[in-house]
Amino acid sequence: MASDRKQQILETLAKMLENPKREKITTASLAAKLDLSEAALYRHFASKAQMFEGLIEFIETSIFGVINKITTDEHDGAKQVQLIITMLLKFAEKNPGMTRVLIGDALVNEEEWLQTRINQLFDRLEASLRQSLKIAVAVSGKKIMPEAQANLLVCYVIGRWHQFAKSGFKRKPLELSQAQLLFLN
Repeated sequence: MASDRKQQILETLAKMLENPKREKITTASLAAKLDLSEAALYRHFASKAQMFEGLIEFIETSIFGVINKITTDEHDGAKQVQLIITMLLKFAEKNPGMTRVLIGDALVNEEEWLQTRINQLFDRLEASLRQSLKIAVAVSGKKIMPEAQANLLVCYVIGRWHQFAKSGFKRKPLELSQAQLLFLN
């Protein structure tokens, strides 16, 4: 039951982050949305930072679970890269509140270690892409630098996420992405 309430709190927080007006979310406003007291929130989470950490854990589990499946099921490195990038853009489109966490927008004025954790997530994404690109280079013989290409692709994804969030979730991350990826590969 307690884990159900924790899940409900995290889902409500994520839903509140979907508001394009970017109003600061307080524990009082979150508690009001859930029809709970702030004290009840703190029975499940020691701090608001811990709530954001729960969202980050959800993001990591979701994204890296799919990346692991892609790299296990698909042996073509170039195809892995395309599937990973498409998945990252789809994830944002389906989870606008989580996109605000990923770009750090929701973490402004929160604990600094939360942004550090997101930066580590980006490093892991880049490492996954780099590994797929190394496979692609080994097979194709293309003269690219996997390190540089992986970094460029992560920057592309972050840029698409930013555009999505800053447009009030109107400019979809997948919009034009297939044509754009042709230029990036």
